[in-house]
Amino acid sequence: MSTIDALVHTYVAGEKTYPGGSVIIEEGSTGNWIYIVLEGQVKIKKETPKGTVTMDTLKAGDVFGEMVLLKQQEGRTASVIADGQARIGTLDTDRIIFDFESLSPQLKSLIRSLILRLEETTQKAVTLAVDLG
Repeated sequence: MSTIDALVHTYVAGEKTYPGGSVIIEEGSTGNWIYIVLEGQVKIKKETPKGTVTMDTLKAGDVFGEMVLLKQQEGRTASVIADGQARIGTLDTDRIIFDFESLSPQLKSLIRSLILRLEETTQKAVTLAVDLG
């Protein structure tokens, strides 16, 4: 069983297919769901003073929406839009929290630090894209 298959088997609580252009997550919205791309792809988009910037394209096996849960913050940091038809799995948040809480305090701190660094790097990339655009 591949890593993705194991993740899907262990954590996926539901699935939904989105037509191209559908908003899966809207920047600033609330919610604690984490998602995985099962088929197709999605675009990660961020609003800036100069317009919308596409930050990344995620494909099958990629996870999104994790920052809101792992950082325990309100408000989504970016929008996620289906780029063509995409089948998306919703992960079992309660099970993820349970497994995360079973980690050592040191490992939880490391993971939170990595999430913070990712968020800072994303913000720098947005700033650079706006400055160049």
